[in-house]
Amino acid sequence: MSEAIYTVTNPATGEVEETFPTATDDEVMAALERAYAARERWRKVPLEEKIAIIERVAAEYDSRQEELARIIGDEMGKPYGDATGEVWLSGDIHAYNAKHAPEVLADEELDLGERDGRAYMRKEPVGVIVGVMPWNYPYYQVARFAAPNLLLGNVILLKHAPQCPRSAKVIEEIYHAAGVPKDVYQNLYATNEQIAMLIDDPRVQGVSLTGSERAGSAVGERAGRNLKKAVLELGGSDPFIVLPDADIDKAVEDGILGRFENSGQACNAAKRFILIGDETYDKFVPKFAEAVAGLKMGDPHDESTNIGPLVTEAAAKGIQARIDDAVDAGAEVVVGGKRPDGPGAYVTPTVLAGVTPQMRAWSEEIFGPVAVMYKAADEDEAVRIANDTLFGLGASVHSSDVDAALRVADRLESGMVSINEAPGSSSELPFGGVKRSGFGRELGTYGFDEFCNKRMIRIAG
Repeated sequence: MSEAIYTVTNPATGEVEETFPTATDDEVMAALERAYAARERWRKVPLEEKIAIIERVAAEYDSRQEELARIIGDEMGKPYGDATGEVWLSGDIHAYNAKHAPEVLADEELDLGERDGRAYMRKEPVGVIVGVMPWNYPYYQVARFAAPNLLLGNVILLKHAPQCPRSAKVIEEIYHAAGVPKDVYQNLYATNEQIAMLIDDPRVQGVSLTGSERAGSAVGERAGRNLKKAVLELGGSDPFIVLPDADIDKAVEDGILGRFENSGQACNAAKRFILIGDETYDKFVPKFAEAVAGLKMGDPHDESTNIGPLVTEAAAKGIQARIDDAVDAGAEVVVGGKRPDGPGAYVTPTVLAGVTPQMRAWSEEIFGPVAVMYKAADEDEAVRIANDTLFGLGASVHSSDVDAALRVADRLESGMVSINEAPGSSSELPFGGVKRSGFGRELGTYGFDEFCNKRMIRIAG
């Protein structure tokens, strides 16, 4: 048996609670064999039966909210309020996809003009697809990938993050209990090398990865070499732009939610706060810093906790190194800046100002509870700062004049923009980015389109 890399290490205590055996190459290939054999059977299951199954999955998430929230609190330190919210959203994603599947998967008639006959487009499954999921949203990330694809008729091999073996196991149990055949959704405690082996296999038709830029590059390169479809949702360094006429108190409230939800460990979190004009900067920064200082850091299972531990001690050290790098180069710590004493992978919520382009914090993603303040002279400079990054996932713009906010938003290089609200995610809104934030879209009804054969059928007149 190969070395166990799937381990529950409680980030609040640093204690190893449980390990899970890593799959062997033979086990991975046997899983693929079963999945490939199941693809035709699952494809032929009527849509109404698939819908009933996915509705039962949604009900399972709703009824087991407390249990499921506690699992990810122990695995990756998610604060209780964020954890229960994620479980709810995961159920809602399944319910939304089940509700809209009939209309989305209906044949689309094509206009033949003056020609006789008829033609239409039909969305059909491609077969076996691989999902590679991250640790920061263990349930949600799987839900938005798996729900539309199971309804479409695809068969899934799922590799979760090594930090999340318990939630990976319980997700599989939920699908199977709801009626998804065991060979149609399989959780694999696989290695990166085994995922590469699956992508190389002609029986696999595509791969979806949410994760780091490095992981996305590796998977995208492998998929391209094998002419496989890939969906990649990678990092972000999202701008939060405040215009001079914005409601500052509301912008601060949105900024706190947008930056510090999930202890700052979100791809689409507001990470760079770009404040237009001296007056805007002087009003926003003190109020924001005061709110940050009031955030409660502690036990993720305590309902009053705002900031839990980061996923690992290594992650916490990495974030602190980013802070120290900026401070050593001349940045100002407005609040926070130092890790607390005691056990656990905690990083004190921090606000940095005076960051310059020479510092890593200027444009790189800081995946933790750190907000960076920027002062821009006008809209042009704000847009230039916002776009001065290799990433392009999300953005938000705040102004009492919606037309002015849209004017700025139209100039941003991003896959998503929120106007006068915190960046976030919901079942009905498409999610995805541009540049090195990846490509492809999930959520809304767009998740049905990524791994389907859009077959054109023409009937002569």
